[in-house]
Amino acid sequence: MADHDTDTPSTPPLIAVAVGNTRARLGVFRSGALESTAVHAHDAIEDAAAAVRDAAKSLTDTGGPDPVIVIGSVAPARARELTDAIRPGAMGLDVFQMGADLPIDITTSLDDEGVRTVGQDRLLNALAAYALTEQACVVVDAGTAITVDFVDGEGVYHGGAIAPGVTMMLRALHEHTEQLPEVAFEPPPADRAWGSNTPDAMNLGVAGAACGLVRWMVERDAERYGAFPLVIATGGDAALLEHEGIVDRFVPELQLHGIHAACRAALSDRTA
Repeated sequence: MADHDTDTPSTPPLIAVAVGNTRARLGVFRSGALESTAVHAHDAIEDAAAAVRDAAKSLTDTGGPDPVIVIGSVAPARARELTDAIRPGAMGLDVFQMGADLPIDITTSLDDEGVRTVGQDRLLNALAAYALTEQACVVVDAGTAITVDFVDGEGVYHGGAIAPGVTMMLRALHEHTEQLPEVAFEPPPADRAWGSNTPDAMNLGVAGAACGLVRWMVERDAERYGAFPLVIATGGDAALLEHEGIVDRFVPELQLHGIHAACRAALSDRTA
């Protein structure tokens, strides 16, 4: 990230965990740099907890400040389950929760309901994207859901759009019709203009919906803002958007960088 050099050797290592709707993503930061990552599905929560414990032990064994463990989540029940599985008391370390224990320090233009209900993933992605670009940007997270959010040139988060992800769309087509099959998403080849069978047609349809949504939102943001912003993408299906030339930069670990940026801002406030 652009601002990682503000960390010092005395800054404690960070074990950041982003708990999503389907998986938990782990990242280890030391001296401001993301050193390693791992992803665990929610049905392997013990594996995720073991990975956090192993990372904490490895960092502790090297000497220096004890690591800080911070969880950002859009699935509170899963986050609590993971925290319990980590067994922080047995390690003598604390597990902090974004929002409850540490603020996400980003200015927004949201209304009162928006401030109360906006997902941590969207705020953390926006915080990280602005730290990376230091200019107006559209932030796309293509995962279980697709979110498309706008951050202006001053770093103010304005909100955006939420839509079903491609897998959710395919599942809905199967569950709400009699004949459409259950299909796993496969990005259609660039030269395919139409689907020659039902699964291909379904994949082409949901890919078009995802790409069309992002293009439409980018155009609306550009018209409102008066200039075309950079498009920063993350999420498991973001490669589709990258392949279609819609995004300027793909950052797989964007939310982890957001947790790091939020923690560094909190640390700066305490030492100011």
